[in-house]
Amino acid sequence: MMIVESLMTNVAAIVPNFLMGIVVGSGMQGLMILGGGFFQIPNELPNIIWKYPLYYVSFHRYAYQGMFKNEFEGLLFDVDGNTHTISGEDVLRERWQVEMAYSKWMDLTILVGTLILYRLVFLLIVKTNEKFVNARKTST
Repeated sequence: MMIVESLMTNVAAIVPNFLMGIVVGSGMQGLMILGGGFFQIPNELPNIIWKYPLYYVSFHRYAYQGMFKNEFEGLLFDVDGNTHTISGEDVLRERWQVEMAYSKWMDLTILVGTLILYRLVFLLIVKTNEKFVNARKTST
């Protein structure tokens, strides 16, 4: 929620109209959700726009993958009664196509980094707007 709110504060700082800000922010959220790898597995996302860059930029990807890793790692599932089992890691790798090269803690670190980045961008936007407003007031 903090990341979504930080993104929306950036949109609100840029877009002057309230309703237009809601439309722009909702559109950005919708694109990130669609490209995050939950509704369509990553290898089936079209490469242009959806996978590169939306899949890699979307913070939903890291939230989904961290959640999946938290829930499935270390589990064993019976496939044919007692004759065949499949591990949670195999389910993640084959069914959900989750990147297993890093842990759920790295996903969390990326999410916290995204939060900090969005807050810093908001600070930059606000300070830049203040500078231009003050420059406009002194020139008139």
